[in-house]
Amino acid sequence: MTGALIFLVVILLVSIKQINQYQKGVKFTLGKYSGIMQPGWRLVIPVFQSYQKIDMRIRTVDVPDQEAITKDNISVTVNAVLFYKVSDAQKAVIEVEDYYFAVSQLAQTTMRNLIGEVNLDELLAKRDAIAEKIREIVDKATDQWGIVVQSVELKDVTLPEEMKRVIGKQAEAEREKRAVIIKAEGEVVAADNLAKAAETLARKDGALHLRTLNTLNDLSSDQSNTVVFAVPLEVLRAFEKNKKDE
Repeated sequence: MTGALIFLVVILLVSIKQINQYQKGVKFTLGKYSGIMQPGWRLVIPVFQSYQKIDMRIRTVDVPDQEAITKDNISVTVNAVLFYKVSDAQKAVIEVEDYYFAVSQLAQTTMRNLIGEVNLDELLAKRDAIAEKIREIVDKATDQWGIVVQSVELKDVTLPEEMKRVIGKQAEAEREKRAVIIKAEGEVVAADNLAKAAETLARKDGALHLRTLNTLNDLSSDQSNTVVFAVPLEVLRAFEKNKKDE
C-alpha cells in the first residue's frame, strides 16, 4: 500500500508542469493535438501526453548583412531587425517546424528581393517605406504560422567605397551650387537696396552732404587713415547761395 502511494505521488510530481505567465503550452495526447495549456501548474500524463512551451512575448530577429543589387545595378549591403510575436501557439507548433528560423529566412529573402526593385536613391531616401513593405510581405506570409510581425527596421545600408566617393563629390557640387545661388541672390538684394538709397539721397536736399559727414566721422575713428575725397557740388552751391544772400 505504501509503495503504491509513493508511486502515485511520484507520477503526480512528474506530471505537474509549470507554464509561465508569458508562455502557452501546446498539448498532445497520443500524438494528437489536444489543447492549449494556460499559465500555471498543469498536468501532463507521462508517456500518453507531451507538450511544448511557446513564448508569447515580442521577439527580435536580427537579419544579418545581405548583399543585394538595386534596380540601377549598384551593389549594397543591408542589414535589418525584425520584431514579431506568436499570436496562435497551435499554428506556431503544428504549421511550421521552427518558426524562428523560418521567419529569419523569409525576412532575408524578402529584403533582398525588395531592394532589387528600387533605385539607390529610393533606398537611401525612403528607408522607412521600404521597411514597411518588408513588414507587410513577411507578416502576410507568416500569418498561416500564427505569427504577427510588429515592425521592421533597416539598420544600415553600406555602399562600395567608389560609390561613397561619387556621392561625396555630388554632395560637394550641390553645396557649391547652393552657395553660388545664395551669393547671387544676396547681390541682387544689395543692388536693389543701394538703388533705393541712391534715389532717396537724390530726392532729399542735403541728404548726400549729411551722408558724407557721417562717412567722414566713421573714418576719423582710426587716425592712421588718410582720406582723399571730393567736395560734393551741393556743398559748393550752399556756399554760393550764402554769399549771394550777403
